[in-house]
Amino acid sequence: MKFAVIQFPGSNCDLDMLHAIRDVLEEEAEFVWHAETSLDGFDAVLLPGGFSYGDYLRTGAIAKFANIMPEVLRFADEGKPVLGVCNGFQILTEVGLLPGALLRNDNLHFVCKTVPLRVENADTIFTSGYELHQEIEIPVAHGEGNYYTDPETYRELEENHQIVFRYASENPNGSTGDIAGIVNQAGNVLGMMPHPERAVEEIVGGTDGIKLFQSILSSFKEAYQSASK
Repeated sequence: MKFAVIQFPGSNCDLDMLHAIRDVLEEEAEFVWHAETSLDGFDAVLLPGGFSYGDYLRTGAIAKFANIMPEVLRFADEGKPVLGVCNGFQILTEVGLLPGALLRNDNLHFVCKTVPLRVENADTIFTSGYELHQEIEIPVAHGEGNYYTDPETYRELEENHQIVFRYASENPNGSTGDIAGIVNQAGNVLGMMPHPERAVEEIVGGTDGIKLFQSILSSFKEAYQSASK
């Protein structure tokens, strides 16, 4: 399986993402600069965290116009896996692949620590390696992670089982319904504020994040085996 790690000016978790795929998952991964116009040959797209374009205007607002984004939209429309973490989540909401918006943390401070999450949906291509309602520990590092959506959309997210992760014991940013991560209705686009790529080795504090990437890989292998029959 070959992963594309999209790089924007200001990305700072791109190397972490590449390391998680290449060195821990032991699959192919390459950086793709924002000015590129093709994702041919890739099987999954990863939008890493950081401060794309310095977060000018608002987070993700400029990145949505990058040359590579029409290809990311095509990727999503074709049902292929797209993962946006932190700033990547913000970009996914800006381009309309996910509903809602990310606002300033309710305490107006940057938050950087490991937090417990609860798996709310274990039936997605991103979470099949977890158990339903399993609690995992994943780091967060953001100043604008306060996920907001209107009541009607929130109800739809719940009814469609699109809420994948919730903050389990404390809400570090004030997000609606303690939401930490959501998928689109098709289930192939995941946006989350916590950083699973920073939780793939015991030496850096834990391995709860690697199961997310293993889940993507397992889904890809299952689809490939089904197609080859």
